[in-house]
Formats: sequence, C-alpha cells, structure tokens
Amino acid sequence: MRAACLATLFALTLASPALADDTREIGYVNTAITNLGLTRSHRVVVERFDDPEVRNVSCWISQARTGGVGGMLGVADDPSRFALTCAATGAVEVQPGARRGNRGEQVFESSTSLFFQETRVHRFIDEQRNAVVYLAWSTRLIDGSPFNAVAVVPIR
Repeated sequence: MRAACLATLFALTLASPALADDTREIGYVNTAITNLGLTRSHRVVVERFDDPEVRNVSCWISQARTGGVGGMLGVADDPSRFALTCAATGAVEVQPGARRGNRGEQVFESSTSLFFQETRVHRFIDEQRNAVVYLAWSTRLIDGSPFNAVAVVPIR
C-alpha cells in the first residue's frame, strides 16, 4: 500500500504543470492590526512571478492575507480576494512548449488555506488576437462560482 501511494505521488509530481520558478514578494500594506499589534496584522501582499513558457512577461498578484495567531501559524483561512495584472518587460516570445487550447496551462499557485484552498493563475494563448491571457481564480467556491480576474498581454 505504501509503495502504491509513493508511486502515485511520484507520478503526480512528474505530471505537474510548469509553474513559475521565481515568485517574489514585492511588498505589503497592513489593513488591520490584530491582537494589539502582538501578532502579524491583516495585510494585502503583492507578489511578482514570471511565466516560464512566455519570455519577457511578468505578472503581479495582490492577495489578502489573514493576520493574528492563525496567520502567523499558517492555519488561517485567507479570503479569496485578489487582483492580477501582467505586462511585457521586453519582446514577448511564446515558447513552443506553451500549452495551447481552451484548457490553458497553470503557471502560478498560492496556498490560501491549510485545507486545499488556493489561488491559481492559468495562461491561455489567444492566437486569433495575438495575445496571452492570464486568468486568476480561487479554488474556493463562493455561491457556485469562484472569484476570478483576467489580465492580457499583447504579443508584438
């Protein structure tokens, strides 16, 4: 049984999407002080990631992070609120390995809960309009529909 679980875990690791290698926290703002300032405050964090299959495109995502004791220990449930923008930082080059089609390819994920809640970013190639489209979405379902945001970078 243990060998089967390890084999499954290994197979899932090999099948994982090409996620952004270098995610960097750019900064944050405190939105509310918790526990008289004795614990980490609620905040909005801005992170940057580069698309591994599209050269010269960077994306910035801002996300709400829960503070307090739960936030410090990593067990807090962050709200599913975020914003996304992406920009060309040079000549945009879509690599041959970039997945095309209506399912896109996951390029970023950030855990927002101890129990399987994540913010994910998928890339789509709109070849008809010569653009790269990024969709940020939450795996947490709210009234049957997840929160989401879109950013578009033209290919020139």
